[in-house]
Amino acid sequence: MFETYFGFGFTHLLDVQAYDHLLFLAVLCAGCGHDRPRELLVLVTAFTAGHSASLALATLRLVRVPGAWVEFLVLATIAAGAALNLATGAAEDRPARRPQAVRYAVTVLFGLVHGLGFSNFLSAALGAERSLLVPLLSFNLGLEAAQVVVVAALSLLALVVVRALGVPPRAWAGGLSIAAGAVAAAAAAGRWPF
Repeated sequence: MFETYFGFGFTHLLDVQAYDHLLFLAVLCAGCGHDRPRELLVLVTAFTAGHSASLALATLRLVRVPGAWVEFLVLATIAAGAALNLATGAAEDRPARRPQAVRYAVTVLFGLVHGLGFSNFLSAALGAERSLLVPLLSFNLGLEAAQVVVVAALSLLALVVVRALGVPPRAWAGGLSIAAGAVAAAAAAGRWPF
């Protein structure tokens, strides 16, 4: 059972049809910068804390949010994250002591929203399972493993683009934020829940 739900979590995050999760991780990486792995780790952990909490609450049916709202809000968080990146400038240009508490709090909040999106998929996958502990834990671990793969790939890509190709860090971070934010905003406009 563990392997099955771990696999569901891993493949769900990496599925191109679940592009919203990949876009958010791109925005998170762009906002952090390629040369701040410690800060990126803290941000990813903040996102994980948020989505793990709401994933558990929604899967256990303690919190219910209509699917149309969840889809829209997930896309809105991506667009908002991209806008935050652009408003605060490239990570490499920021002072090292920039106030991070707000960015971490926003990332946890966005993680809460994304966990609701994961819960719709997990609830469908669970079907008539009686015990939720092992499926919930293994699905979440699968998501986290896939998240590590995506963040590592994006960090490596950033190193290649910035160091090997000579693209200025600000241009890389801004370009990635604009691309991810534009895709999310366009998709969100088509999913307005009213």
